[in-house]
Amino acid sequence: MKKNERTYWLHAVTPLHVGAGRGVGYIDLPIMREKITNWPFVPGSAVKGVLADNFGASDQNEREKDPDKVRAFGKAGDEGNSGSLVFTDARILCLPIRSFAGAFAWVTSPLCLARLARDNGDETAAPKNGKREEAIIVSKDSSIALDGKVYLEELDFTALPSQEADAWADRIASFVFGGDADWKKTFRDRFVIVHDDVFSFLCETGTEVAARVRIDDEKKTVARGALWYEESLPTETILAGLVWCDKVYGKGDKEDAAAEKLLATFCGKPLDLQIGGKATVGKGLVRCLFGGGANHGE
Repeated sequence: MKKNERTYWLHAVTPLHVGAGRGVGYIDLPIMREKITNWPFVPGSAVKGVLADNFGASDQNEREKDPDKVRAFGKAGDEGNSGSLVFTDARILCLPIRSFAGAFAWVTSPLCLARLARDNGDETAAPKNGKREEAIIVSKDSSIALDGKVYLEELDFTALPSQEADAWADRIASFVFGGDADWKKTFRDRFVIVHDDVFSFLCETGTEVAARVRIDDEKKTVARGALWYEESLPTETILAGLVWCDKVYGKGDKEDAAAEKLLATFCGKPLDLQIGGKATVGKGLVRCLFGGGANHGE
């Protein structure tokens, strides 16, 4: 773990499209995915850029009026730098999947939780993969459990109540929903852990794919060839990444004190951001929250 490191969380309020360019399948505009897992993620560069814009630091002239913004987000020129704040990619943690009971479930997997624990320096053990037909839930009274079963899309699982799942649900909810008791309960009631292989399948089939068209201005009909399909992470998706100060540029305070000041200024309070494309049709609205990690408690 690095000094002054903390976790940042992204909670999608509307569908989130961070595109990977043109697709080779039927989806013309797919989302970005990890090479090794094919799970969705949001690049750290996108998060840092949006954060800079939120604080009025995307314009170089405006940025240079505030030394802290220059330190955090860098400056151009021969002696320029990329800034002190370092953001890792935000990796998928909980994917919302339609459920026969409880409307939808927040689905995660042992590998997702193990990576989160490792990145946070958290000693909380992630559950092990069980049988593919089993789903670990918080309790037998979970909102998504029905007669001892959990039904996600066309898949059905045997429900296994677990104190381990309860502890993880409570931990994640405390960061993502803070002091909102109602939403914390909603999250816990819909939290479910499935086998890594099942999670990979749901990451392939559980994203939102929408057909879009462009209207011909004169004919007021769909323009020729102007039909395409674009992929998004669904509303309620939760992702997590890390942010820290790798090196503090400029003169002034001691490096540790300056790093803590930058994190407190730019990565301290919850933010409402727009990330990715399709902003004009309401896509990409997220809640960005900070907390967790070995050096930053709840």
